Amino acid sequence: MVNWDSVRDDFPILSERRNGKPIVYFDNACLSLKPKLVIDAMNDYYLKYTACHGRSIHKFATETTEAYEKARQSIARLLNARANEIIYMRNTTEGINLVAQGLDWKAGDEVLTLDIEHNSNLLPWQRLARERGVVHKIVKTNSDGSFNMENFSDALSERTKLVSFVHTSNVFATTIPAADIAKKAHKAGALFMLDAAQSAPHFAIDVKNLDCDFLAFSGHKLYGPTGTGVLYGKADLLNNLNRLIVGGETVENSTYTTEEVAKPPAKFEAGLQNYAGAIGLGAAASYLMKLGMKNIEARDQQLIKRLMEAVKLDKLKVMSSLTPSDPVVSFNIEGMPAHEVAIMLDEVANIFVRSGRHCVHSWFNANGMHSSVRASLAFYNSESEIELFSETLKKIIELA
Repeated sequence: MVNWDSVRDDFPILSERRNGKPIVYFDNACLSLKPKLVIDAMNDYYLKYTACHGRSIHKFATETTEAYEKARQSIARLLNARANEIIYMRNTTEGINLVAQGLDWKAGDEVLTLDIEHNSNLLPWQRLARERGVVHKIVKTNSDGSFNMENFSDALSERTKLVSFVHTSNVFATTIPAADIAKKAHKAGALFMLDAAQSAPHFAIDVKNLDCDFLAFSGHKLYGPTGTGVLYGKADLLNNLNRLIVGGETVENSTYTTEEVAKPPAKFEAGLQNYAGAIGLGAAASYLMKLGMKNIEARDQQLIKRLMEAVKLDKLKVMSSLTPSDPVVSFNIEGMPAHEVAIMLDEVANIFVRSGRHCVHSWFNANGMHSSVRASLAFYNSESEIELFSETLKKIIELA
């Protein structure tokens, strides 16, 4: 059993205070806090062996390469993938853009996304539609953001080249049946990609069982450094995927007119990389595996139950699913702008949430909604914090 109270000690920032009171960090769907071992792993690179990977042959460079590739192996284990299927990216957005620009598209090819996609899994396909004549089709979800298999089946056709869906919604906290979708997409001859930015921190992800062709996630949500992320791709697909950026490290050899392209993952990791960030992300993956993703899932279920009870208040309307798959709730208070609620939570009780359209502007615009408040938790949050959240909401509602 994991002692979750002790786990809080792994995150030094949780001891911070503002105006003499502790902080309550409920903005994890935007960015998670970092355990000390992640920070230490990054500092070790800068303080003990900072150098280039894959270029020089001195001791610092050798240690850098060893740490960089060890981190890749840790991330691969987290996903049940092979190390050569893990590409270092800056974030989920870059991973999706690599696939969007790397596949060979013809005018009339179709790509399917959901109506609740983050801009990172919407704008790359709009760009393809404008520039290459790709047909971008939107698959509608149910009113609570849950997946509608019938709508998906109707949208799927023999011209569908790629199905690219968000795994867990950052607004509704709903999770799609990815393995079933993959099977249906593949039967139609389409590839399947998952935006796992929100699911990777909360679920045990097995890319083999999911049978996704590509999967992208961000380090900053996975208790790792900002400016880091991963694109997983099946090895044969990565071999044929075009590069997004070319330059140093992406080739084995070159002349004034030719190049010998390197094999994945080097093929896609152009230029000097964020070595400290990659090493920190590997440390985060190892940390999560030590805690156990199944234990984290069980912890999430405890927090979800208490969180949904906390928002059962008069004049508070819950937008997200009433049975969320991770501890995220989006809501509005009758008669109060979302930003005002977020500011009051901060000023009254140091409770940090997010307000706005959460980079899902398209859904909010389509449904005539301006914004919402979003509270999103992680395993280091506590039930006492949830109680404070509920009591503070009651005070705000009284003021409203």
